[in-house]
Amino acid sequence: MAYIGPDKFNDKKKIMNLNILSAGAAKSLVTSLQSAFCSDAGVGVEGSYGAVGAVHEKFLAGEPCDVVVLTDALIAALADSGQVLAGSGVPLGKVRTGIAVHDGAPLPDIADRAALSAALLAAQEIYVSDVQRSTAGIHFANVLRRLGIHEQVEARLRAYPNGAVAMAELAKAAAGGPAMARIGCTQITEIVYTGGVTLVGPLPPEFELSTVYSVAVSSKAAQPELAKRLIALLTSAQSQALRTAGGFEA
Repeated sequence: MAYIGPDKFNDKKKIMNLNILSAGAAKSLVTSLQSAFCSDAGVGVEGSYGAVGAVHEKFLAGEPCDVVVLTDALIAALADSGQVLAGSGVPLGKVRTGIAVHDGAPLPDIADRAALSAALLAAQEIYVSDVQRSTAGIHFANVLRRLGIHEQVEARLRAYPNGAVAMAELAKAAAGGPAMARIGCTQITEIVYTGGVTLVGPLPPEFELSTVYSVAVSSKAAQPELAKRLIALLTSAQSQALRTAGGFEA
């Protein structure tokens, strides 16, 4: 977990902390607004970000949490079971899954099935998020099977705990490793947030994945009112431009 708090506080033990468990797709949005919220509310923030499945597991295991960000379907299920406060869930927007390359690389054609397949087959390394627990990773593995190329490219997959890490590793490999064709796939929010990689575009319509993410207050929140204030900020009209720039769509 990474601690971020207002600069005027030198000892985080002396102030309240707001605990956030969040899908990696929302990391850029939360961290972009975090400093202003900390300063205004006089609190620190403990943020943990990762693949949806991993974050969901942490939440169910009882990890301290005031604010949770997951897919809208999971938030609805948690509300039904009483694990998030009824009526506290608010959509952040939908996020599409996209293709990325490192900065400076030619942008491959991914407009349709044939083009996407050719681009993936041409790549010597394919950077993805967890293909068992992340939304984009699971979907991408299924796309490879639908294209009929999973066995051909499986050895080239470079899987990481979440899309943000995968994109950072794509950028790092391109900057410090041997020249080769590299490509990546994850949520568009994680692509546009990561320096050193360029968004090629969303997956073609046949393989499109649009995931709605929502944020809610944990029923075990130690700071429920502060949690509601943060959610209000994340979903406000004032932060709409930030959500849009970060890859969230209405």
